[in-house]
Amino acid sequence: MTFPRRDTLHHTYGEYLTWPDDRREELIDGAAYVKVPPAPSRSHQEFVGELYFQLKLALEGKACRIYVAPFDVRLAKAGEADDEVDTVVQPDVLVVCDLRKLDDRGMRGTPDWIAEVLSPATARYDQILKLALYERAGVPEVWLVDPADRTLAVHRLEGARYGRPVVLELKGRTALTAIPGASIDWERAATLEDVSRLMAFRAEGDRQPLGFQI
Repeated sequence: MTFPRRDTLHHTYGEYLTWPDDRREELIDGAAYVKVPPAPSRSHQEFVGELYFQLKLALEGKACRIYVAPFDVRLAKAGEADDEVDTVVQPDVLVVCDLRKLDDRGMRGTPDWIAEVLSPATARYDQILKLALYERAGVPEVWLVDPADRTLAVHRLEGARYGRPVVLELKGRTALTAIPGASIDWERAATLEDVSRLMAFRAEGDRQPLGFQI
């Protein structure tokens, strides 16, 4: 399977920093992958926002930080100078507890937990290319959240590889194994989604011809 690329050249973080900010690109082993479409959907952003909100509260008083895209994660090889790093990604949501990895450019090193909220246009990219990268980089726990199917696939490291994913419905509460004391209440997320659907339904009703009432 192929994924949209900027070109066939090998790129580095030094080059990446010179590119326009209005393009959503990630570097994986020097290949510049283009995120299509450039702007995520409203539903995607609502799930990202809910994950951030709940985890921000859960992490209060802890030596951990939570970030959402766009936030550069530089996954450098041993001894690689910053400008020569050829793998830079922007997970939808991440938590890092070793604050020494943070700097003004984002972070250099492996997050403790990552979530990718799947969209139809980018789901295979997240499930195949980025998940393999996260495994190689040693990310302890990765969540792939599918708002359309209302499912969650949890990938956890077992040694150097991810074990069989745990697939759950977006119901009840799910704990982050990699971040003790943190969890997500999916019922709250479901309520948020229901409100969005109601607003969209009412907006559609406002566009109906006169005499049609909801």
